[in-house]
Amino acid sequence: MTEARSQPLQADGVAALDRAIAILDAFATADRSLSLAEIAARTGLYKSTILRLANSLLRGQLLERLDDGRYRIGPATFRLGALYQRSVVAVDILLPIMRDLAERSWESVAFYVRSGDARTCLYRVESKHPIRYTIREGDLLPLLAGSGGRVLAAFTGQQGEPYETIRQTCHYLSIGDRDPETAGVSAPVFGPGRVLLGALTLAGPSTRVDTAFLRRMTPALLEAAARATRAFGEDASMLEQAARLAGPVGASLSSA
Repeated sequence: MTEARSQPLQADGVAALDRAIAILDAFATADRSLSLAEIAARTGLYKSTILRLANSLLRGQLLERLDDGRYRIGPATFRLGALYQRSVVAVDILLPIMRDLAERSWESVAFYVRSGDARTCLYRVESKHPIRYTIREGDLLPLLAGSGGRVLAAFTGQQGEPYETIRQTCHYLSIGDRDPETAGVSAPVFGPGRVLLGALTLAGPSTRVDTAFLRRMTPALLEAAARATRAFGEDASMLEQAARLAGPVGASLSSA
């Protein structure tokens, strides 16, 4: 959000609130603190405007000023984040996104979470085809086999390949990796603090769901994972970038 330098400053109403939000939005996940100049560069706001609005944000504990004059996000944001997390029901976020992806692909979509050295199917939307890849909610599957398990392993610290590549591309495509009759592609979903919440998987019978189909659907899957990540309150730029880059050259493939 940028302030037009030539326009008179509005000190109240929606404009002031928008500018205060822009100051908070200037902080990225990797930033521990920002200087006044850095906030001005990122928002396009006058330094005088930032200082005036920062005083209100400081009073509300949404910002803190450090001894060296730099700013960091304040403790009130943690309380608001906790309130948001308590108000969010995962199924309300995930199922509409999963249904959209299933409608777009006509294949089954599942959401897996890590359960120790295995993974559990938490939610499931079935394919529209009469012949489908069938996994039930609550089923326990291997962690180090299948696209969903490998994505979960990659983002919980598994070393070596293909896990290093999965962390770079944010997805994994498998043909016959866990089951010779099935194929799928998966991507991670994150929550606040980039905590891994689970893996979103699109899968089907390998007689119909081939490598070309999965590669075509990879950008849509990554966009769905990004949408879920944003809804859970985390920055989804990594997934959005992966969606832009995904294609026949970038997709990861495991052979049966």
